[in-house]
Amino acid sequence: MKAEPEEAHRWLEQLLGDWQVHTPDAPAKGTPWTEHVRSLEGLWTVCEGRGTMPDGNFGQSLMTLGYTPQSGRFVGTWVGSMMNHMWIYDGELEPDGRTLSLYCDGPDFDVPGKQARYRDAITLVDQSRRLLTAHVRRDDGTWKELMTAQYTRI
Repeated sequence: MKAEPEEAHRWLEQLLGDWQVHTPDAPAKGTPWTEHVRSLEGLWTVCEGRGTMPDGNFGQSLMTLGYTPQSGRFVGTWVGSMMNHMWIYDGELEPDGRTLSLYCDGPDFDVPGKQARYRDAITLVDQSRRLLTAHVRRDDGTWKELMTAQYTRI
């Protein structure tokens, strides 16, 4: 069986390359956070991040992204060396054509033992810049922004 990339897979190719990551709470010292993004035969995008965390410790992350034609949805995972939860993504491209919204469930950071709904939005600003904005859904159904990271192509 040989799957062929579709238009949605090509959207993910815009993420390929090396990126410098900037966050408001980035530590002044340590290794700057970077991300290397590569493709697995045009079907899966693999994002490997590494650098100094806001607490000063070294961290690593691994995100996979793909598209499932049968469901018409983007899918993926995210794991990081700073936590033991695997985030499972299910997402869609927003009508603006520049933002990929990825939804997942995971531990509530404010209430131990409770689950929460999250949304990570990858927004392509231009060919050299993108944003990752993380949100948590409040009890009233609105989304609260948790953080935004700015990515600049190296």
